[in-house]
Amino acid sequence: MRHVDFAPLYRSTVGFDRLFSLLDTLGTPDNGQTYPPYNIERTGENAYRISMAVAGFSEPEISIQAHRNVLTVKGERGEEKDEEGKEVLYRGIAARAFERRFQLADHVEVTGASLKNGLLHIDLKREVPEELKPRKIAITSDKANAKQIEAKAA
Repeated sequence: MRHVDFAPLYRSTVGFDRLFSLLDTLGTPDNGQTYPPYNIERTGENAYRISMAVAGFSEPEISIQAHRNVLTVKGERGEEKDEEGKEVLYRGIAARAFERRFQLADHVEVTGASLKNGLLHIDLKREVPEELKPRKIAITSDKANAKQIEAKAA
């Protein structure tokens, strides 16, 4: 696969650096990261939900942080204490730490998170400010109220 270097364009553009960094990240895979698996669902017109399978993790072991359009979910399990007389023969439930990052669109805010039955649900809502929403401009064709722009000829 070919890799395009956008570094020379960073110097000659102003205000497009986020665009080029997004293009840069599209070309590179997410380091083959597949753990934990997740779903992204649309729950309303401007509402979304990220559901992550975090079996074996409790609430204090998971941290969620949203900063500058990046949502970061981290999980670190504490040391498991072996009970006396108990020996693990096969460990199929992953106990490794993880960090998963999601690029959020502009004006998307995290509204809440919940952990239920081994699934972490993160609710998101897109709220565009009124001044950025498109508005309709009425067209008037009334010539009686038209203002004279040029002066009258003498």
